[in-house]
Amino acid sequence: MGTAVDDAAAAEFHAFFEAHYAELARLAHLLTGEADAADDLAADALLALWHRWDRVRDAGHPVAYARGVVANLARTRIRSAVRERRRIALFWAPRGGGDGGAAEGPDVPAVVDVQEALRRLPFRKRACVVLRYAFDLSERDTSLVLGISVGTVKSQTSRAVAELQRLLGPPGPGTPAARVRVAVAAHRSGGDR
Repeated sequence: MGTAVDDAAAAEFHAFFEAHYAELARLAHLLTGEADAADDLAADALLALWHRWDRVRDAGHPVAYARGVVANLARTRIRSAVRERRRIALFWAPRGGGDGGAAEGPDVPAVVDVQEALRRLPFRKRACVVLRYAFDLSERDTSLVLGISVGTVKSQTSRAVAELQRLLGPPGPGTPAARVRVAVAAHRSGGDR
């Protein structure tokens, strides 16, 4: 059996797991756009935390560390998916001359929802917007989670909001940041997942 210290650490980690698993799964869902993968990414992140729990809790900011692990796992998943899509596209690409036949992308509807617009952003911009507006993190906390400078958070967030404005079309009810907050409200309450 374990020692009292091991049991205390396990109990502390269990409490951390219970308190933050849903939040980490929502973060993974917003970063990847894949509801099915969100639970797996959150579980993988928490498993990584468990293996380093003594160091993580002693260093402080275990939630920021966990969010960073989720962000890194999501980035890896997205990169793998992009590589796989490129391989498939190369495999199915028409050989020889010709105009390529089919259109390059899908027919884009007149109104693009926020989640689709978020998926179109590069990972770092998407992560900055999600952490700043969906999770209400400060610029400093966002920089800690992503391992980048506060200045980079500011510039990436500003560029992402401008890109969202372009993707979402003319200003409707609220700014892109306000629309992102509204769109992820369901994720906070556990709806839509």
